[in-house]
Amino acid sequence: MKQVDEIIYDAICADAALMEAIGNRVVSTCFEIPPTDEDNTPLPNIIITFDGFQNQQTTKDCVWEAGEDRVQVGVDVAASSPDEVKQIVRKVRKAVETYIGTLYTQGEVIPELESLSSDGIAWDWMKPCYYQRLNYQCITNADIDDEQEDN
Repeated sequence: MKQVDEIIYDAICADAALMEAIGNRVVSTCFEIPPTDEDNTPLPNIIITFDGFQNQQTTKDCVWEAGEDRVQVGVDVAASSPDEVKQIVRKVRKAVETYIGTLYTQGEVIPELESLSSDGIAWDWMKPCYYQRLNYQCITNADIDDEQEDN
């Protein structure tokens, strides 16, 4: 089963109009730029981050870890104007909702969305850009007994 950050990444990449709007600039974790270079990543862009998890100890019957995790995933949207940020954020939300719906209708195991929140739109003078962060919090299978794909 894919992790929540991978699902959100796939959802954004599956939306052709969104990818065109951001010039295909979507990455997981960060844009890797050497410290000797200026950070001049073209706008607009999206960065998806896995922001950790908390195991859900729901019963006293578990010996150590329960079978579910509460996972946090961030989606940072950066653009040239506040209006452009708002437009892209709406497209991201719709792309993720549509993609999850498709997975559900295909019988895939999907994470349970516990909450979706965002920070306000802010200015980063070092880039420079406007940006907003979407915070997805989901309940998903802990996968502690599954074989990992990279083993």
